[in-house]
Amino acid sequence: MLSGSSKKRSLDSSSTGSGEPARKVQKLASIFVKPDQSRSSGDEMFRWITPALGPKRACLHGIHLKPKASPKVAVFDLDGTLIKSSFGKGRASKSGPLDWQWWKGVVPGKLKEVHRAGFSVMIISNQGIKAPQLVDWKKKIPLIAATLPDVPFHIFAATAKDGHRKPMPGMWHELERIFGEEGVTIDKSASFYVGDAAGRAADFASTDRKFALNVGIQFYTPEEYFLDIPPAPYTLPGFHPSSHKPAPSRVTPSDLPIVPPAPSQPEVVLFVGLPCLGKSSFYRTHFAPAGYVHVNQDTLGSRVKCVKAAEEALKEGQSCVIDNTNRDVQTRKLYIDMAKKLKAPVRCFCFTGSKELAWHNNLYRAYNLPASVASREPKRDIIPHMAFSDFAAKYEEPSTKEGFTEVRAVNWVFEGSEEEKRNWSMWLQIDGK
Repeated sequence: MLSGSSKKRSLDSSSTGSGEPARKVQKLASIFVKPDQSRSSGDEMFRWITPALGPKRACLHGIHLKPKASPKVAVFDLDGTLIKSSFGKGRASKSGPLDWQWWKGVVPGKLKEVHRAGFSVMIISNQGIKAPQLVDWKKKIPLIAATLPDVPFHIFAATAKDGHRKPMPGMWHELERIFGEEGVTIDKSASFYVGDAAGRAADFASTDRKFALNVGIQFYTPEEYFLDIPPAPYTLPGFHPSSHKPAPSRVTPSDLPIVPPAPSQPEVVLFVGLPCLGKSSFYRTHFAPAGYVHVNQDTLGSRVKCVKAAEEALKEGQSCVIDNTNRDVQTRKLYIDMAKKLKAPVRCFCFTGSKELAWHNNLYRAYNLPASVASREPKRDIIPHMAFSDFAAKYEEPSTKEGFTEVRAVNWVFEGSEEEKRNWSMWLQIDGK
């Protein structure tokens, strides 16, 4: 958990250009808008783009008017920032599914102001709602757009729990890609994001502030940006990689070789540990070059087949690595008993790391690899959270009393380029606060 306060940066677009403060313009606009107002004009000016974005086409993309790419981007959350949310604090008055209200009357004028200052306007939203509700939500966006006849914008809406859902940076990457196709590179130092999920005492979450931190742009709350209210204290709950302190040594005890230099007989090496703590990478680095057979349940399909594959390897005079989670004594006993029958020694490598770290690594490799890395590696699907919870609930620490000749700890450390580490070091979550 991290805590702190934000500091507002002054913009060179503090007025409408006419000399009048932006807020005075808002006296002309109604804060409450009925669904029958400007319906046709909104439909004409706004359109949803098909297909949607993302591997599963779950990130909606709409454009209002003809937005032009600019190095300066003003990004806004929707519910609770531009319009009143349908739940929680600042909730809109009870109304139909297509009714909506501006968060404050000053909002449309400030949007016009920032557009005139040369910013591209982008709206992003998490919409984890059911399909019938999503249909109505999509109908509401043109009605909002109709009240902004002079403000072109892009809108992205993440409808699935994947790499596009805030605070994951997927929607920002989509904008970078779209702008890149127009030959424009976004200047992060001149761009900013406004959102209400900021980790303050009354906020429902902190995902908006985390999104800005992930992307690397200035962040404001709606109160700070629209009303010039000073920043409030905040905390950022959840796991952040900065809380992980690597051990001094990759493997402990560290005075013995990982692979015997001249083994007199084939052996079984059994890995133990949560998913996503580097077991397969450790095998590829240390044991594959030495000719150890790789035995993995994800590949073979069942534990029975894994035991059989290990037995066949030993009978052929080959050492093998059991690259599974092997969380309890009963599971490990299957391999130890088989090895004893063939008079083969069994060593254990226990991969250390918290459930939170393992889940973070899971999100990183499924959703947040740098494009340069993702393009050359096989796509990895997200592992369900239940796999991590079940392991933690049923885990039994391995011991030499089970029949291992040695038990060694493999301490998790990040291995990769600076670009990879930058992506791994982000706030990664698809649920929670």
